[in-house]
Amino acid sequence: MGLGRRTWAAFAVIAVLVASSAVFADEWPARTILVVSPFAAGTTNDIVAHTVLDPAAAQIGQPFRIENRPGDGGSVGVASVAKAMPDGYTFLLATSAMTAAVILHKSLPYDVVRDLRPVAMFGGQPSMLMAAPEKGYTTVADLVTAAKANPGKIKFGSVGTGSASYLAGERFSQLAGLDVARVTYSEPTEMLADLAAGRIDFYFVPVTAALPLIVQGKAVPLAVSTRSRLQSLPGLPTLTEAGYPLPVYLTWCGLAAPANTPPAIVNKLNTVINKVLELSAVRTKLLRTSYLPEPMTAEQFANFVAEDLAAMVRLGKEAHIEPAD
Repeated sequence: MGLGRRTWAAFAVIAVLVASSAVFADEWPARTILVVSPFAAGTTNDIVAHTVLDPAAAQIGQPFRIENRPGDGGSVGVASVAKAMPDGYTFLLATSAMTAAVILHKSLPYDVVRDLRPVAMFGGQPSMLMAAPEKGYTTVADLVTAAKANPGKIKFGSVGTGSASYLAGERFSQLAGLDVARVTYSEPTEMLADLAAGRIDFYFVPVTAALPLIVQGKAVPLAVSTRSRLQSLPGLPTLTEAGYPLPVYLTWCGLAAPANTPPAIVNKLNTVINKVLELSAVRTKLLRTSYLPEPMTAEQFANFVAEDLAAMVRLGKEAHIEPAD
């Protein structure tokens, strides 16, 4: 059976749109590209963004201008990009705070999946499950056994609801089925002092901050939240290897665009950024900020964000986290 005139007309329209997108991508970029950072200037995310985008600018022939638009836990900046013209000249410095926001706020002026299009992953800052030396835990199993034998008595520290340490501790506790006590600190230094003294039992520490604690004997490493073992500590298992294949909270950073940004532009920028992430100088700078470079295709990054968002929603329900507003 032959195709009707309407079908052929539809095919023709699609062909024109695809061709137009390709031509648009060939001509893009023709001017400075705005990247909105939803937080105050000077954060680690800004450092990571400059580390990746400065060499990327040299490759595409146009600069990236990072503009900080802080407010309401990052939602002000995210919303401004979600509502921006999808012409390839406005992007978002997307971070893990964007997915955490769904359980910290009753409502948001944007929908992460519907209004934004993930472009490229820069990398993630993994954490290490650390235990107090005097408690005698040497494995994750030791900690879990002690927690189940003493419901409500094993303590984990964090710097408050929504923080990386809190979310990681909650995800681990929920998956392991633990009834633990939560101790909140205003400063990480206080928490580390209490961990070393045995006043709390465990704490999820960023890898770079964790390494000196191990050397000084102030904390015992039990597992790391990376997908594979760390080169610096090859004997330390991952949480997956320890029997907990959970999406442990990862402080990540990448680039997103308004939802209808042309796919050809998204893929072009993704390719450039992934090449930049392979550069030795870039990888070295990222590692200094505790970020592990993790190149992904745009589709892989979109799946990563969707999975992280779903994990956050589950965590919010299981841990009974009440939104602040």
